[in-house]
Amino acid sequence: MRVSELPPGAVPNGAVPARARRPRAPGESAARNARRRAREELIGEIVEVARRQLATEGAAALSLRAVARELGMVSSAIYRYVPSRDDLLTLLIVDAYDALGSAAERAEARVNRADLTGRFSAVCVAVRRWALKNPHEYALIYGSPVPGYQAPELTIGPATRVAVLLGGIAAASVGSPVGPAAGTRATADRAAGDRPVGDRSVMGGGAVDPAVSRAIAPVRAAFPSEIPDDVIVRWLMAWTYLFGAISFELFGHRHGVVAPSLAARDAFFAEEVSRLAQLALGAMPMR
Repeated sequence: MRVSELPPGAVPNGAVPARARRPRAPGESAARNARRRAREELIGEIVEVARRQLATEGAAALSLRAVARELGMVSSAIYRYVPSRDDLLTLLIVDAYDALGSAAERAEARVNRADLTGRFSAVCVAVRRWALKNPHEYALIYGSPVPGYQAPELTIGPATRVAVLLGGIAAASVGSPVGPAAGTRATADRAAGDRPVGDRSVMGGGAVDPAVSRAIAPVRAAFPSEIPDDVIVRWLMAWTYLFGAISFELFGHRHGVVAPSLAARDAFFAEEVSRLAQLALGAMPMR
């Protein structure tokens, strides 16, 4: 994952939504193209049936044999297209991540590039809207892990599309009217480096504790070097909070806390997003 400013509608990591049909490859014969398209269409039908099964039976109970029966295929034939239940889960997971990523990217692309708060808010609203419309798919990718399933590396690109989108917006806030000043990181890190770990007396104006800088080292390489650690911390908090808030709402953890009507939940989420945008874009102090 590499975070930078993306052009409107761009798809990070070169990911292609699973629902999109691949065009005919250069030099591909008409017969081979027809066979490939037929295979893709059948795999699409398998995924669609599995998606319905996901809604009624849950991810742990997914069955290729049951999918084959619904499609009128013998069970041995379906394995030529999807070798195992785990492969079927991977198809569903990639498809869900891509659908979510596409929804967020489309919403963000409609907002003026200079309106960072608007772009951030558009992403948050689109993610929640998709989750409420597709609760079973959302639960598959952000709910409890499926016992025995380990996601392969090919899910990483689709899974990071929303994170990369939010990261690009956060990176664009550096030097903007709503964000911290560029170059703060080096000054702050030098000042903090002279104090014991945990000393907050110099933590202001974009500085983070050296221990925090070490903690975010794995994701630090995904951002350009001029992006302050403070911005990365804010982005990580915003990304985590966004999906935490949606999960709390979707999985019933706000029952008896927020009024149950959609209008009330919409109003509370709008307030959350407004405050979260201030935090993510540097307009709200973290301490």
